[in-house]
Amino acid sequence: MFTPFTRLQRFRKDTDGYITLEILIVLPVLLWIFAAAWIYFDVFQQYSAHQKANYAIGDMLSRETQPITDDYLDNSHSLLELLNNADDTALRVTVVSYDSDAGWELEWSEARGAASQMAQGDMSDYRTRLPAGLPGDQLILVETWDSYAPIFEVGLSEFDIHTYSFTRPRFAPQLVLG
Repeated sequence: MFTPFTRLQRFRKDTDGYITLEILIVLPVLLWIFAAAWIYFDVFQQYSAHQKANYAIGDMLSRETQPITDDYLDNSHSLLELLNNADDTALRVTVVSYDSDAGWELEWSEARGAASQMAQGDMSDYRTRLPAGLPGDQLILVETWDSYAPIFEVGLSEFDIHTYSFTRPRFAPQLVLG
């Protein structure tokens, strides 16, 4: 006669199993975890690549001593697309100067791709993100956009990667649009 206690002992000692059934139970979970980890890693890698491309363009502009032309900005946008391996990126280059009475004021703005030029009214959103300045200081703001669509559905939907950086002109007192 079997008691519940002896049945539990027999179950504990039983080492027979069906690997096919165990794989059917565990494999979908493992594949989903692998896909989710891969997608999240790819998101961080894409964001990092976009930020580095943004810094490269900002650094390139900060070293210019000649006026910036439309061809220069078009080629900067092409460089952004090349560095990010994407065709639908957007680039906005904005130059602001510091006035002791008004704070950071817009000098000029140019955009490529689907971005629009910054207007003076947009500066209120950026004043808190800019450092303190001295009268006559100038900053070059570089913004980039690209859309990211994950190839697996793991809790992320399509979103835009927006990067932003600012730098001061290095070898000239200002960056001029020619």
